[in-house]
Amino acid sequence: METKEDQISSGAALQLPVSHRSLAKRVTALLASFRQPVSIAPLITFRIVFGLLMFLSLIRFWYRGWITSVYVTPDFHFTYIGFEWVQPLGNLSMHLLFLTIIIAALLITLGLFYRLAAILFFIGFTYVELLDVTTYLNHYYFISLVAFLMIWLPANRDYSLDVLIKPEKRRKQVPAWTIGILRFQMAVVYIFAGLAKLNPDWLLDAQPMRTWLPAKTHLPIVGAYMYETWVAYLFSWFGAVYDLFIVFFLLNRKTRPYAYAVVVIFHIATAIFFPGIGMFPYVMISCSLIFFSGAFHEKLQRFFPFYDHSFNDAAYRFKYNLSIVVGIYVFLQLVIPLRFLLYPGHLFWHEEGYRFSWRVMLMEKAGSAYFTVKDKDHSIEVNNAEFLTPLQEKMMCTQPDLILKYAHHLAKVFETRGLVNPEVYGEVYVSLNGERSRLFIDSTINLAETPVSWKHYNWVLPYRN
Repeated sequence: METKEDQISSGAALQLPVSHRSLAKRVTALLASFRQPVSIAPLITFRIVFGLLMFLSLIRFWYRGWITSVYVTPDFHFTYIGFEWVQPLGNLSMHLLFLTIIIAALLITLGLFYRLAAILFFIGFTYVELLDVTTYLNHYYFISLVAFLMIWLPANRDYSLDVLIKPEKRRKQVPAWTIGILRFQMAVVYIFAGLAKLNPDWLLDAQPMRTWLPAKTHLPIVGAYMYETWVAYLFSWFGAVYDLFIVFFLLNRKTRPYAYAVVVIFHIATAIFFPGIGMFPYVMISCSLIFFSGAFHEKLQRFFPFYDHSFNDAAYRFKYNLSIVVGIYVFLQLVIPLRFLLYPGHLFWHEEGYRFSWRVMLMEKAGSAYFTVKDKDHSIEVNNAEFLTPLQEKMMCTQPDLILKYAHHLAKVFETRGLVNPEVYGEVYVSLNGERSRLFIDSTINLAETPVSWKHYNWVLPYRN
């Protein structure tokens, strides 16, 4: 039987005759459907799964010593434009910050001091992610966005310690948009990732799969096929189709169980083939549960210890109208991935507007960079290993804004070493998607006096295939 959430997801609940209603009435009806009360159960499962996954992920990050190696040991960090003021704390303070985030993730899972925990987790996690651009990953960005949303969602109003302490807070229903906004966020990730794959390199040349898969011949059973060209095309085309359409199959009640099985198989496969993508597959497998109906989650939660399934139809109501705020958030999520359209040139080459656009595993780009610092009396070849970690150097070599930030850093360092008005020149070579390495930037440009800005990088040489 089709549930109320299914009807709202598919739009069937609206029943809007096209010929007799004005656009304004249709919008009003649509907004009203977002406010319809639905079961809180999907939100409860999402809170528990998200909090637990973050708790385990951060423990793993600490256990592997990455707090020290990524945020404490480096003397220089590639900050985001506009966030230069975000700097790492000392060794003890960084570990205390991570301890705070870990505790916040656990409290989110338990639903204890939920709102405060969600705020601390969002601020702490986002602060850490803003420390260094070279650690940017799509799923870290996704986690920050979801953490921000969780601040506003009443995900602690059932099956939580907050409700155990104050039973009067318990609610069994919430406005439909509180679950719909999480589904929307998942849809943004998948669909923009699918649209990004509609390019000649991915579809016609099967790149970067043709570059990556031959390195997986050690895998049992399938390893022998990794040199086959048709396998690279199969991976590429299936990945594009999956990203473009999986959300629509998850929204449909009849296809949802099969679609979720595909989600699990697809992401486990990506975790096996590409372990470098970290927690991304597990984040998507866990968060995709939000597409299931309230009835499904209520059945699932009956297996939880101490779950109280007594009937209660009390609905949660927000004290304030958040329509405008939610509208702005949705608008930004649709616009930010498209900002690359404002820049000329080849996106993969210039990478202007590349981050925050859900381009997942879309290219193989490698480079090597050599810098010279000069003044009227000196000409010094820079040893990058003196200033950067291997990860920072690897990421810097192919991303223009990082090259520029590094050049500015070199100018400051060598000025303290006695050079007068030092000039910085870079000789950078980059290969993209299996093509030969070629000169990436104009080596005659003094990068030290080139400003870091949102403007087009005209000092990057044009891409020529």
